[in-house]
Amino acid sequence: MADSIRRVAVFSLGGTIAMTSQPDGGATPTLSADDLIAAVPGLADTGIHVQVHDFRQLPGASLSFSDLLDLAATIETLEVDGVVVTQGTDTIEETAYLLDLVTDGAMPIVVTGAMRNASMAGADGPANVLAAIRTAASSEARGMGCVVVFGEEIHAARWVRKTHATSPTAFTSYPGPVGYVAENRVRILARLDPTPTISRQGVTASPRTTVFTVGIGDDGILLQALGDHVDGLVVAAFGAGHVPMACVDALTDLAKRMPVILATRTGSGPVLRQTYGFPGSESDLLARGLISSGALDPVKARILLHLLLMTGADMEQVVQVFNTLS
Repeated sequence: MADSIRRVAVFSLGGTIAMTSQPDGGATPTLSADDLIAAVPGLADTGIHVQVHDFRQLPGASLSFSDLLDLAATIETLEVDGVVVTQGTDTIEETAYLLDLVTDGAMPIVVTGAMRNASMAGADGPANVLAAIRTAASSEARGMGCVVVFGEEIHAARWVRKTHATSPTAFTSYPGPVGYVAENRVRILARLDPTPTISRQGVTASPRTTVFTVGIGDDGILLQALGDHVDGLVVAAFGAGHVPMACVDALTDLAKRMPVILATRTGSGPVLRQTYGFPGSESDLLARGLISSGALDPVKARILLHLLLMTGADMEQVVQVFNTLS
């Protein structure tokens, strides 16, 4: 920027952080971006100039690819030092990874939210917003891509997961946070290689994708039925990439018709390539045309697959992109 004042744009999408309890007992999005910022103690002392934008007012579960692509396009029109996105925690990990994939440049983009709404004792929204704004305004976070700041921890978009339904420390990542905020300072511990950037200008299609989580006793019948209704599929497999033997034929057929991504449902660690050799093992499935997600979890793998299909990517292009992650 031309002067020393740091400028951060805050986009509110709704979610718990923007909710208050209603007379019937349920919490709904009611707070504007201005309301959220006004509730942050100590923000004025930072010297950071904050621009507020009421972009959506939706529960996290109701955000769409279209909403997030519109958000990415708007972000890239701004002349600021950093961006904070506040939203419902249900889909923070998806929003963060999508923004990481479709935005370019060094400007920090930080996603945050709250597990306790503003009407509850110990509401965590103000502290998370303050830490997020400090991170977005910092020179330390430049070049980090999109991150999630929660509980004063900084998580890489590609690793972060919501791992608890109600705890204020619901967000974790493997192998761990890439930084943290302490004593008003942003401290970065690790820097990742850049993610592949997917051009929003190429988005023309409206594919249908989903995640199928395998379970003990699955026989492949549901997979066969699902194949008639999707354009791409992520299989959340056992362990290092294993499925029941009875599912192998269905997956072989699907992999001939569409991209089928093989991920692990464990939440951390990679899909292996050649350790096991039984029918339904990782090496067997990859030989049958399934595509490894590497260490990308099923939710993130679906975001990447969906975006690629939206741009009209063919099977070879999907394989090429996922191979960069393995």
